[in-house]
Amino acid sequence: MREIVFDTETTGLSPLAGDRIVEIGCVELFNRVETGRTFHSYFNPERPMPAGAQEVHGLSDAFLADKPRFHDVVEDLIEFLGDCPLVAHNAGFDFGFLNHELGNCGRPLVCLTRMVDTLQLARARHPGAKHSLDALCTRYGVDRSVRVKHGALIDAQLLAQCYVELTGGRQIGFGLDTIVAEPIDPEFREAAPAPIRIEVRPPRAHAPSAEELAAHTHFLSGIVDPIWARLDGR
Repeated sequence: MREIVFDTETTGLSPLAGDRIVEIGCVELFNRVETGRTFHSYFNPERPMPAGAQEVHGLSDAFLADKPRFHDVVEDLIEFLGDCPLVAHNAGFDFGFLNHELGNCGRPLVCLTRMVDTLQLARARHPGAKHSLDALCTRYGVDRSVRVKHGALIDAQLLAQCYVELTGGRQIGFGLDTIVAEPIDPEFREAAPAPIRIEVRPPRAHAPSAEELAAHTHFLSGIVDPIWARLDGR
């Protein structure tokens, strides 16, 4: 099954307030294994970058000034996304921005039935724990040393590794269900199993000898105030 793990960086928290996507990063998975195919682009948001947002992702007005507008690459993005499930952390946020940009371009919106939210998965699997991307990387031993600031492609690559662990780990991709038995040669005749022969031995005698009875009687005579004597009323 093909899936796309993606992340966005934006100018703020609300597309309805005029905030825009300034970066998107996508990682392709097939049967929960990274294929090496990615999609990554920066966008000129055509509005000033707030200082708070720049502090998060480090993308300045000067850096984004010569980058394409979203509508310049929207067709390539749509082609890469295809119609498969889309995985994101706190996915409602990313889907909201993605669909707002698609709507601005007059393109069909992404159906929310395609949304896979790793934040919800993490909350269900690890209730009461921290569920940020950094926390998941720590929990699953994912190296995040390259993540100096938030970056859409870097975060999508880290999230892809965490998503695999959240949904069963690397063993799910072994493909054991695809093993097909080879057809049996019709000329093959399996040899009949050799008969099992069990040797029946005569029962051993377990009656004590006269010497053993005498030794037992002598042992009992040395016990002072035996309990069985009291039970017998002696």
